[in-house]
Amino acid sequence: MTFLIAILEVLLVLTILLVIYLKLTNRRIEKAPLKYAMDTYLAEPDGEEGYIEREDGSRIRYLVAGSGQPIVLAHGYGGSLAAWQVLSADLVQKGYRVITFDQRGHEKSTIGSDGIGSQEMASDYKAVLEHFDVKDGVILGHSMGGFLLQVFLLNHPEVVKERLKGAILMATFAGDINRDNAQNKVQIPLIKSGILVALTKMDLFGIPFVNTLTGDHCDMGMVKGMLQVFNRINHKALIPILQAFVEENHYDRLGEIDLPVRVIVGEKDKTTPPFHSDNMASGIQGASLTRIPDKGHLLNWEAPEVLADALVALAKGETIASA
Repeated sequence: MTFLIAILEVLLVLTILLVIYLKLTNRRIEKAPLKYAMDTYLAEPDGEEGYIEREDGSRIRYLVAGSGQPIVLAHGYGGSLAAWQVLSADLVQKGYRVITFDQRGHEKSTIGSDGIGSQEMASDYKAVLEHFDVKDGVILGHSMGGFLLQVFLLNHPEVVKERLKGAILMATFAGDINRDNAQNKVQIPLIKSGILVALTKMDLFGIPFVNTLTGDHCDMGMVKGMLQVFNRINHKALIPILQAFVEENHYDRLGEIDLPVRVIVGEKDKTTPPFHSDNMASGIQGASLTRIPDKGHLLNWEAPEVLADALVALAKGETIASA
């Protein structure tokens, strides 16, 4: 009995310390200056809305804006095309046609009879490129979006050759996402169980969760921008793609990719740590690597100017050195 009481006392102390840490983290982030106006974090990109009807009955929602050389932006897990508001506006102003879309099973895109998986979701990239008859396009994939982009590049080389001029793999991985990553080993099962989604609906836990996705700067715009979509999604329907992150490994096939590729990662990314980017850059022939100091996983808000410069350089066919 004495031993049990001692264990309970330790757990109580640890719980109190955790709550204190969470509250201090929340207070710091709540006081942090916004990098962009709150409305910017919460808004979707400007553009014409439409849907691509897939053979299996799924509907892929898109927004397209601007004119000129096409640039396609593919968001990460738990997000939507709203992640690209800042970057899209910049690229449209620079004279590009920007295509954003909700990934299958996310926000306004449905799943269809083929279900959820890396092959099915990668085939949606083919559908997007063909729907818009993309020529000399550049495509950027973030996190899950980059994982699926690599599956697309490997499985549809004829489409890649016909339609793309370059690709950016941003804050992403080629599978085996749990490798040397305690954070993912905890968070992915919590997402699958529904526990994390329930917790993130409370500020005490939601704010620190988004903080794990950023580098040195996290503000309430990033928190609300991330959670507005994350908490609406049916995560149970997406469990197969979470499984694919863990169980699939495409690193040994990266040498098959025949396209100018730039790999970009924040040096403080804890979700897809830089060693994944190192491995991708070394595995893809001719790929360049850019590590951004002090930034984390949400580069769409943390460093959109770096992404814009990289996309424009690829679109122009400029040689990019690693940095």
